Amino acid sequence: MSDRDASPQPQAAEAAERRRIQRFLGQRRGQPYLWVTIGSERVALRDISVDGFAIAAAAPPAGGEPFDFVLQREGVPDQIRGRAQAVNFIAASGQAGCRFLVLEDDGAERLRDWLIALVIMNASVRISEKDAAAIVAGPSLI
Repeated sequence: MSDRDASPQPQAAEAAERRRIQRFLGQRRGQPYLWVTIGSERVALRDISVDGFAIAAAAPPAGGEPFDFVLQREGVPDQIRGRAQAVNFIAASGQAGCRFLVLEDDGAERLRDWLIALVIMNASVRISEKDAAAIVAGPSLI
């Protein structure tokens, strides 16, 4: 199939699929907590999931081409390195959504651990690690 034969519906279906995965704000107590470094620029994450992240951006990172990144937590020396690609860009809100293509080494496992810890830290009620893991792995609650 050529590019001109492709309809916008498969892309819309793909976007809907991504949005079924639980996302988490990149903040803790209203302050940036999760960061991504792309090239030499460090940007606070708007949100993150096991599949990708969103950032404030005036244009898609790397012009929409795959790019290397480093994820970091505020005040923690641990890093997750990988490769991602912008899959959507909303000019009106200045937001780019990026999908992970590769997480190096044990990055996927460590990312899940980071998200579980974030759920537990931000919970307004006591929550077990098992319940937090189910939230991270589950569908969007919003």
